[in-house]
Amino acid sequence: MSRPDNAAEILQIMAKVYANDGPALEYASVYQLLVAVMLSAQTNDNQVNKITRQLFADCGTPEAMAQLSVPELEERIHTCGLYKNKAKNIIAATQLLLNEYGGQVPNTREELIKLPGVGRKTANVVLSVGFGLPALAVDTHIFRVAHRLGFSQGKTPDAVEADLCALIPREDWAKAHHWFIWHGRRICDSRRPKCSECPLAGLCPQLI
Repeated sequence: MSRPDNAAEILQIMAKVYANDGPALEYASVYQLLVAVMLSAQTNDNQVNKITRQLFADCGTPEAMAQLSVPELEERIHTCGLYKNKAKNIIAATQLLLNEYGGQVPNTREELIKLPGVGRKTANVVLSVGFGLPALAVDTHIFRVAHRLGFSQGKTPDAVEADLCALIPREDWAKAHHWFIWHGRRICDSRRPKCSECPLAGLCPQLI
């Protein structure tokens, strides 16, 4: 894709506006982050945090989580979308971590996506947020904002990820993930974008 002429300026503004904004999910370990991200599919972060506060207080380690049966975990996370499938995957992934990785979450994408219920997006979040490695996960907010800003016309999250990684300096990938998410949440809403309040209004191709 062609590089937007104002990409660097847009990124500079986003970096300043969202400098203090990081992950919305609450966690105290990489394992807890992994579980929280697995729970977050089709569920907002506030709801996930409500679930995990008690869940992690009781079962915040792989060893403790593995003591739960799938039905027991279902009961604990039933207010979360797709909870039955998520419970099955979390228990299976936890058992795999204990059996093959000594209870430690691996720090490579190739190993992470072997875990049940973990796709590329979840793996990228764990890599960037949990391990501080260069990775850029694309969720619905990032997908939407990237298209509206002209950073990508990719039809899939993987295509958008590739376009963003080509435009954004590697050392900023992890931070940019949060810039785009918070811009999508606070300003660039899917149905009612707050264009009159947008710090990028003078640069956005939707408005110029």
